[in-house]
Amino acid sequence: MRFANLLFLLLLVFVPFLLKQFRERHTKKQGSIRFSKVSRLQHTIPAGLTRIYTLLPVIRIITIILLILALARPQSSKGDESITTEGIDIILTLDVSGSMQAEDFKPNRLEAAKQVAADFIRGRRNDRIGLVVFAGHSVTQAPLTLDYEVVLSLLDQVHIGMLQEDGTAIGMAIANSVNRLRKSKAKSKVVILLTDGVNNKGEIDPLTAANLAKAMKQRIYTIGAGSKGQAYITVDDPFFGKQRRRIQADLDEDMLGKVAEMTGGKYFRATDEKSLAQIYEEIDHLEKSKIAVKQYKEYVELFPYFVYAAFALLTLEMLLTSTRFRRIP
Repeated sequence: MRFANLLFLLLLVFVPFLLKQFRERHTKKQGSIRFSKVSRLQHTIPAGLTRIYTLLPVIRIITIILLILALARPQSSKGDESITTEGIDIILTLDVSGSMQAEDFKPNRLEAAKQVAADFIRGRRNDRIGLVVFAGHSVTQAPLTLDYEVVLSLLDQVHIGMLQEDGTAIGMAIANSVNRLRKSKAKSKVVILLTDGVNNKGEIDPLTAANLAKAMKQRIYTIGAGSKGQAYITVDDPFFGKQRRRIQADLDEDMLGKVAEMTGGKYFRATDEKSLAQIYEEIDHLEKSKIAVKQYKEYVELFPYFVYAAFALLTLEMLLTSTRFRRIP
């Protein structure tokens, strides 16, 4: 609870003076009537009523305090917040080509990337997030949405081989991501692209797609995944069963760096799951620092309740002083 007009609370400093005045008036000598014998009066006036009579000044003081609090306009929050923000729209663009099975990340590159991306999604607030996957071509797995549970569910369904055509169409993935953000009215539009290969499929060159992102004021963060040198993947051979095969790291870092630089983003190299998590944390921090989120709370006025209580006590005092505790001059 808060008070909208705090200055009225200063009137409470006069309450002790009122208490002192009522006390002095109560202890001041009053006029009296002589009776020959008062023993019968003690039985006709219950002892409890004399105590209530001493409480009448207290009722008046409480009434004054309630009216002062009502003037200060006490307010209570409804509990839910109406948040107005020009949030960030983020597209997570994830490579699902065969080389993402490499086991230099635990359990492999794709599963490690999914886990870190899921943690990133859970850490966002008020930002729409979408998901694009690519191999030999690119598809939208999840459109921009604030329903993070839906995005997490669709991310969990991502797997190697979900796109029939293998390869690494980085240019097409960027173009698809840019198109997803094309109609966005967010203050900040971001693509986070993770790949472990070189562009070898698709009709659009990555730098051409990056120029489209730049023209639409979209920022691209690129992440090159994979240890330097050789790595191993496990394949299921129809004749010889599961086999481990050696693959050579084939990552076009120069191209990924240019894509990020052209659009005002940044290039990162992840060689294991720990460094990948740190990269997403850094991107999370960079993007959160670029936008101010305004929050508005809706308050409910409580002063009527204080006014009702004050008038109820005032009415009670008037009834008592006009009937049972009426004073005869």
